Amino acid sequence: MMKIFNSLSKQIELIEPYKPGIIGMYACGPTVYDYPHIGHGRKYVNDDVLRRALTRIAGLKVNHVQNITDVGHLVSDGDEGEDKLEKGARKYGKTVWEVASEYTDYFFQEMDILNVLRPTISCKATDHIVEQVKMIEELVERDFAYVTKEAVYFDVTKAENYGQLFGQDLGEKMVGVREEVETDNSKKNPADFALWFMRVGKYEDHVMHWQSPWGDGFPGWHIECSAMSRKYLGDQFEIHTGGEDHISIHHPNEIAQSEAATGKTPFVKYWFHSAFLMVDGKKMSKSLGNVYKVADIIERGYDPMALRYYYLSTHYRKQMNFTWEGMEAAANAYKKLREQVEELMKIAKEMGSQEGEHVDTFIKAVEEDLNIANALAALWEGVRSDVIPEEKLGLVSLADEVLGLRLIRTSEIDIPKEVIDLKNKREDAKANKDYQMADKLRDLIYSAGFEVRDTADGQVLKPR
Repeated sequence: MMKIFNSLSKQIELIEPYKPGIIGMYACGPTVYDYPHIGHGRKYVNDDVLRRALTRIAGLKVNHVQNITDVGHLVSDGDEGEDKLEKGARKYGKTVWEVASEYTDYFFQEMDILNVLRPTISCKATDHIVEQVKMIEELVERDFAYVTKEAVYFDVTKAENYGQLFGQDLGEKMVGVREEVETDNSKKNPADFALWFMRVGKYEDHVMHWQSPWGDGFPGWHIECSAMSRKYLGDQFEIHTGGEDHISIHHPNEIAQSEAATGKTPFVKYWFHSAFLMVDGKKMSKSLGNVYKVADIIERGYDPMALRYYYLSTHYRKQMNFTWEGMEAAANAYKKLREQVEELMKIAKEMGSQEGEHVDTFIKAVEEDLNIANALAALWEGVRSDVIPEEKLGLVSLADEVLGLRLIRTSEIDIPKEVIDLKNKREDAKANKDYQMADKLRDLIYSAGFEVRDTADGQVLKPR
């Protein structure tokens, strides 16, 4: 039986669906104003393994919904600063719509390279303004929200247990008392958060805006997740994932506004948070030059699955420290594992697949809060053991489905579907004379382990 650590209760709990055989899983998706980095990669690989385990081991159908934040996420999660999309547009000299489209595509291309399954539903904040406005109207009508000249705010003092969410004290969230933080003086409480911003004051020139009952403006970041999860998964669902940075502000705000709007508790049964990834013991920072994209890792000659293997070597709840020495060790381990599997596959054509002791050990490790380190140990022990090849094949097949490491490949020249999709998109870009995009797509193809060459007969893909 699958168990995971619930960040809200701080206990490892048995996953029990509301409806037999079906589970709802909402994942906080990317804010698409810039390139994703390897820290994002780790979070989404963790989500992916959870989904795969729920499907393959728990036998559940997973309705996986993931948002795309393309408006409303300010530089500070506490509702201060400019919209990140406008920041990205200024940085790259493009419109906010162009930036959102380009980096949404880039995000999914890198996730494809990491073999992260696409969500069942991918939903953009800008496509769900109506749902967000409706939910804000409900909160105002229920007296959980109030309107000022600058915004519509959620009143945190009206939310039951808001101060106790994730073990915090409401006093810790009084961000507005800091002198350096610019806030709306009409807020009742410094911790109240914005549901809707008016196009006035510092936001009067905000490019993305819509009409609402409170005037022309745009939604806050927190309301989008509540509105879209409600639309696709209902008032209550089982699992919500995110990075540990969401524990202090974003997820408490989601819980407060969702439960206030629906009157139902709990909004979410299980909260699944991935810990941060550090680089050489430090946070990633452009000033330190340690912000790496997945493409940067692979350009150094590493298989993208070796990076995925590296992610899985550290438990999702533990902070991971990326180093190049660690990357090299993971790459060597993954290469040796692949060699073991390749030897097995040479005699696998006429073999059946059987379960055995190592399969049981693998499953038990995954079921216990995704203990992937122990699951990998069971995999290694199994492929090196003297058990019959049929049992080894059964173990490797199961591990490949759950861990997504692409251990079983029919040949070294097989071209993954996502690489073919990149090639086709590059062909369209060249046809539209968008050579900058064509170059970026070429780099992504290279990062995935292939080269694309322009010939008189069109584009040709070859392994690097």
